[in-house]
Amino acid sequence: MFETVVVGADGSETAAEAARKAIELVKLTGGRLHVVTAYRHEQLSAAGAEAPGTIGSRDLAESVVSDYVSRARAAGIQSEGHARSGDAANAICDVATDVGADLIVVGNKGMTGMRRVLGSVPNSVAHHAPCDVLIAFTT
Repeated sequence: MFETVVVGADGSETAAEAARKAIELVKLTGGRLHVVTAYRHEQLSAAGAEAPGTIGSRDLAESVVSDYVSRARAAGIQSEGHARSGDAANAICDVATDVGADLIVVGNKGMTGMRRVLGSVPNSVAHHAPCDVLIAFTT
Protein backbone atom coordinates (compact mmCIF):
# COMPACT_ATOMS: atom_id res chain seq x y z
CA MET A 1 0.00 0.00 0.00
CA PHE A 2 1.32 3.41 -1.02
CA GLU A 3 4.61 2.05 -2.33
CA THR A 4 4.95 4.81 -4.91
CA VAL A 5 4.00 8.29 -3.72
CA VAL A 6 4.05 11.55 -5.68
CA VAL A 7 4.16 14.90 -3.91
CA GLY A 8 3.66 18.31 -5.46
CA ALA A 9 6.21 20.88 -4.30
CA ASP A 10 6.52 24.54 -5.26
CA GLY A 11 8.76 25.88 -2.51
CA SER A 12 5.88 27.27 -0.44
CA GLU A 13 5.28 26.52 3.24
CA THR A 14 2.19 24.56 2.23
CA ALA A 15 4.23 22.37 -0.10
CA ALA A 16 6.91 21.89 2.56
CA GLU A 17 4.28 20.58 4.98
CA ALA A 18 2.78 18.29 2.31
CA ALA A 19 6.28 16.97 1.53
CA ARG A 20 6.97 16.41 5.23
CA LYS A 21 3.78 14.37 5.52
CA ALA A 22 4.59 12.44 2.33
CA ILE A 23 8.07 11.62 3.65
CA GLU A 24 6.62 10.34 6.94
CA LEU A 25 4.11 8.20 5.07
CA VAL A 26 6.74 6.73 2.74
CA LYS A 27 8.96 5.96 5.75
CA LEU A 28 6.12 3.78 7.09
CA THR A 29 5.64 1.89 3.83
CA GLY A 30 9.26 1.63 2.71
CA GLY A 31 8.24 2.96 -0.68
CA ARG A 32 9.61 5.53 -3.08
CA LEU A 33 8.83 9.25 -3.25
CA HIS A 34 8.59 11.25 -6.48
CA VAL A 35 8.78 15.04 -6.04
CA VAL A 36 7.13 17.10 -8.79
CA THR A 37 7.53 20.80 -9.47
CA ALA A 38 6.07 22.57 -12.49
CA TYR A 39 7.36 25.71 -14.14
CA ARG A 40 6.05 27.95 -16.84
CA HIS A 41 7.97 27.74 -20.10
CA GLU A 42 8.28 31.20 -21.57
CA GLN A 43 8.05 31.50 -25.34
CA LEU A 44 10.84 33.17 -27.25
CA SER A 45 10.12 36.78 -28.05
CA ALA A 46 9.53 37.90 -31.62
CA ALA A 47 13.10 39.23 -31.70
CA GLY A 48 14.41 35.73 -30.98
CA ALA A 49 15.76 36.57 -27.52
CA GLU A 50 14.77 34.50 -24.54
CA ALA A 51 11.84 35.86 -22.57
CA PRO A 52 12.66 36.93 -19.01
CA GLY A 53 12.53 34.08 -16.52
CA THR A 54 12.87 31.24 -19.04
CA ILE A 55 16.10 29.85 -17.67
CA GLY A 56 15.43 31.07 -14.14
CA SER A 57 12.07 29.35 -14.07
CA ARG A 58 13.49 25.97 -14.99
CA ASP A 59 16.52 26.48 -12.75
CA LEU A 60 14.30 27.44 -9.83
CA ALA A 61 12.07 24.39 -10.38
CA GLU A 62 15.08 22.09 -10.48
CA SER A 63 16.45 23.72 -7.32
CA VAL A 64 13.15 23.19 -5.49
CA VAL A 65 12.99 19.56 -6.62
CA SER A 66 16.59 18.98 -5.56
CA ASP A 67 15.91 20.46 -2.12
CA TYR A 68 12.92 18.18 -1.46
CA VAL A 69 14.70 15.11 -2.84
CA SER A 70 17.61 15.86 -0.49
CA ARG A 71 15.21 16.13 2.45
CA ALA A 72 13.67 12.77 1.58
CA ARG A 73 17.03 11.08 1.16
CA ALA A 74 18.21 12.52 4.48
CA ALA A 75 15.19 10.81 6.03
CA GLY A 76 16.28 7.52 4.45
CA ILE A 77 13.72 7.59 1.65
CA GLN A 78 14.38 6.59 -1.95
CA SER A 79 13.33 9.59 -3.98
CA GLU A 80 13.41 11.07 -7.44
CA GLY A 81 12.66 14.57 -8.69
CA HIS A 82 10.69 15.74 -11.70
CA ALA A 83 10.71 19.35 -12.95
CA ARG A 84 8.08 19.67 -15.67
CA SER A 85 7.08 22.54 -17.90
CA GLY A 86 3.41 23.48 -17.79
CA ASP A 87 0.46 23.39 -15.46
CA ALA A 88 1.21 22.08 -11.95
CA ALA A 89 -1.84 19.82 -11.64
CA ASN A 90 -1.18 18.27 -15.05
CA ALA A 91 2.49 17.76 -14.21
CA ILE A 92 1.64 16.03 -10.93
CA CYS A 93 -0.97 13.75 -12.55
CA ASP A 94 1.30 12.99 -15.52
CA VAL A 95 4.18 11.94 -13.27
CA ALA A 96 1.79 9.88 -11.15
CA THR A 97 0.65 8.07 -14.29
CA ASP A 98 4.22 7.64 -15.59
CA VAL A 99 5.52 6.09 -12.35
CA GLY A 100 2.39 4.08 -11.49
CA ALA A 101 1.78 6.01 -8.28
CA ASP A 102 -0.44 4.62 -5.54
CA LEU A 103 -0.91 8.03 -3.91
CA ILE A 104 -0.51 11.74 -4.64
CA VAL A 105 0.05 14.17 -1.74
CA VAL A 106 -0.64 17.88 -2.17
CA GLY A 107 -1.15 20.71 0.30
CA ASN A 108 -4.53 22.36 0.69
CA LYS A 109 -3.34 25.81 -0.45
CA GLY A 110 -5.92 27.31 -2.77
CA MET A 111 -8.81 25.22 -1.46
CA THR A 112 -10.72 28.19 -0.02
CA GLY A 113 -12.40 31.31 -1.37
CA MET A 114 -12.67 32.02 -5.10
CA ARG A 115 -9.82 29.67 -5.99
CA ARG A 116 -11.92 26.79 -4.65
CA VAL A 117 -14.67 27.73 -7.10
CA LEU A 118 -12.43 28.71 -10.02
CA GLY A 119 -9.96 25.88 -9.58
CA SER A 120 -6.77 25.17 -7.72
CA VAL A 121 -3.95 22.67 -7.95
CA PRO A 122 -5.31 20.41 -5.17
CA ASN A 123 -8.81 20.58 -6.63
CA SER A 124 -7.60 19.78 -10.16
CA VAL A 125 -5.39 16.95 -8.93
CA ALA A 126 -8.27 15.48 -6.95
CA HIS A 127 -10.47 15.46 -10.04
CA HIS A 128 -7.90 14.11 -12.52
CA ALA A 129 -5.60 11.87 -10.50
CA PRO A 130 -4.91 8.33 -11.68
CA CYS A 131 -4.72 7.15 -8.04
CA ASP A 132 -5.67 8.06 -4.47
CA VAL A 133 -5.06 11.65 -3.35
CA LEU A 134 -4.19 12.96 0.09
CA ILE A 135 -4.85 16.68 0.48
CA ALA A 136 -2.73 17.56 3.49
CA PHE A 137 -4.14 20.14 5.88
CA THR A 138 -1.41 22.76 6.04
CA THR A 139 -3.02 26.01 7.16
